[in-house]
Amino acid sequence: MQASPFETEAAFGTRRPIIRRNPDNVQEVEMVEAGWGLQPYDGQRTKPFKFIRSEGKTFATHRCLVPASEFQIRNGDRRFRVTLEGGNFFYLAGVWRPANPDWPLSFEVVTIEANPEVFFYQERQGAVLLRRQNMAWLDLTVPQDELLQPLPARSFAIEEIAPRAPENRQTELAF
Repeated sequence: MQASPFETEAAFGTRRPIIRRNPDNVQEVEMVEAGWGLQPYDGQRTKPFKFIRSEGKTFATHRCLVPASEFQIRNGDRRFRVTLEGGNFFYLAGVWRPANPDWPLSFEVVTIEANPEVFFYQERQGAVLLRRQNMAWLDLTVPQDELLQPLPARSFAIEEIAPRAPENRQTELAF
């Protein structure tokens, strides 16, 4: 497996590998391809959604891991790539839903309050799990509140993607 950039603005249904417990044999961990975004199901939402806030929710089943080498954020018209400071890949905490006649196997990303570096650009981010935390998320061996926490300051390197072109400003007074 090779972790790839997680494009937060990818279209609904974009296919991506996820890692989960096999629903037919929970002793087995499997990697499957799933579409990003869940179908509305509770009567309150009218369109599909890609993210779910962690606050006030318990994810007791259908947990998954979304391998990533980076995630991307937007601030106005500027885009940024966020990687772990050491360059390691990581996982985003996710929740999957089985396919039904109207919707394929799909997943959403769990969000948390942003860590200090990301907060400079936006208030929330996908819940980043380090590789040592992957089985704790899948197997519920560590309380969810301990896993769904922002990483400490200086955990991320943030780099602008396609930096803004310099503005053509008049720097001298002319008559």
